[in-house]
Amino acid sequence: MNTYLFVYDLMQFCGHSWIFTNMIIRFMSFGKDSLADTFYSIGLVMRLCQLLSILEILHILTGIDKSRLFPRILQIAERIIVLFVVINSQEEVQGKYVVCVLFFLWNLLDVVRYTYNMLARMGIYYLPLTWLNFSLCIPLYPLSVLAKAFAICVSLPYFESFGTYSIKLPFPFAFSIYFPYVLKMYLLVLFIGMCFIIQNLFSERKAHLGTGNIKKKRS
Repeated sequence: MNTYLFVYDLMQFCGHSWIFTNMIIRFMSFGKDSLADTFYSIGLVMRLCQLLSILEILHILTGIDKSRLFPRILQIAERIIVLFVVINSQEEVQGKYVVCVLFFLWNLLDVVRYTYNMLARMGIYYLPLTWLNFSLCIPLYPLSVLAKAFAICVSLPYFESFGTYSIKLPFPFAFSIYFPYVLKMYLLVLFIGMCFIIQNLFSERKAHLGTGNIKKKRS
């Protein structure tokens, strides 16, 4: 199982590293012009990596990963909803700068996280990397939530105009779902979930960066 988890982390590291490097090179080569077509150049790999991350829920459920289940479900669900439901379904949103910002934050966090995980599978703990893994997420995760919320707000006019995912059942049901309202309610859920996850991030940081744990990992 440890070998399997290492291979999984390696695959995710390769995927997110490719995306992150691609974004930086494109920005250095084309400047702001590269931001508008970020989704078209790396969107496929990004979607594959996020779909693959669903396996992490199974890892926790089967007991081979000792991470907490509920916070991980929230984080994965947030990305899946924003990436597949909001961004992927509205071509007009895909060219917005917020998509580039969101992808940059996600991949920066994941490159660090999967690097730490791979080394941890081998029993290798570098204090600077450990500190970075459990500290970087605390300021960057709220920023990513704000980027998600902004992406949802930008998408609302398009969902209203095109009626994407809005459902109106014929008589005799007389029942309808107006999807922009669903997204507005999800914004509230997103920020409530953020408070819970930040609390969990601080708890994980304290558990891994406590004085006793640092001495143990150094030895």
